[in-house]
Amino acid sequence: MFFAAVLNRVLVIPGSKFDYQYNLVLDIEHINECIGRKTVISFENFMELKKNHARIDKFICYFSIPLPCYTDEDHLKQLKSLGISMGKVETAWKSEDIENPSPKTVKDVEEKFGTKEDVIAIGDVFFANVEKDWVLQPRGPIAHKCKILIEPSKLILLTAQRFIQTFLGSGFVALHFRRHGFLKFCNAKKPSCFYPIPQAAGCIRQMVEKANTSVIYLSTDAAESETSLLQSMLVMNGKTIPLRHGLDGDDQVEAMLDKTICAMASVFIGAPGSTFTEDILRLRKGWETASSCDEYLCHGEEPNFIAGDE
Repeated sequence: MFFAAVLNRVLVIPGSKFDYQYNLVLDIEHINECIGRKTVISFENFMELKKNHARIDKFICYFSIPLPCYTDEDHLKQLKSLGISMGKVETAWKSEDIENPSPKTVKDVEEKFGTKEDVIAIGDVFFANVEKDWVLQPRGPIAHKCKILIEPSKLILLTAQRFIQTFLGSGFVALHFRRHGFLKFCNAKKPSCFYPIPQAAGCIRQMVEKANTSVIYLSTDAAESETSLLQSMLVMNGKTIPLRHGLDGDDQVEAMLDKTICAMASVFIGAPGSTFTEDILRLRKGWETASSCDEYLCHGEEPNFIAGDE
């Protein structure tokens, strides 16, 4: 969205035939209402406008190393099978490495991606290092009239509210407990951010005591063996603090539902280094639900045991 805004273009959101049906998780109309004009359209709308004969006039990759755009042959074939023709895939910079992105400015983006061509595709900008301070400011980098620009879809918002009313009530703590694949990621950092479960349980108990709550909403990708151990160690004053999970279903919908419930909590405990946690914190700031007690798991502590490198 930031790149589309910088280049003064309308952003086309991919559809389920190519990638994912994003309007299941995001309120697209809310984005357009906040900005005051049509800045985001669905892939289906785009194809209607082009009468099902769309062409990508220019396809520019932000990264060139290790592969241009991370565009695999399957995705390119899918695009073509949907009736979209395209020219050769180009790279903006010859030596931009996804492992070590160099800082870029808006001027750099305008120079490399600015064109008079009608339809352009840009990939892959998720790891791009462009105007970080601007992008990460509380209300986001794009001017708009709402508290927050990117929100969950209305159906997810309603489902989250009903789940809270049914299982949690007011005054609950939300915990994002990232585990799967996180040990290696965290151990590459100094200090590590992957905590043994007994240590994590101790940190959580302290937070629960401070928040004076009786229930925790758990958003996690941990194995059952880990969550069972965590649950067994969450005991205060002889009483177990129950952990509640969300609903099963579509992975992306479930993830957004998790974020929404966590964003509505009285207190939030996040996973340091996780973009999932940062998205929840962004929602909490925008919705003004953030608490002075919000913090990362075991903030200020180092793991009491760290495994060796491979």
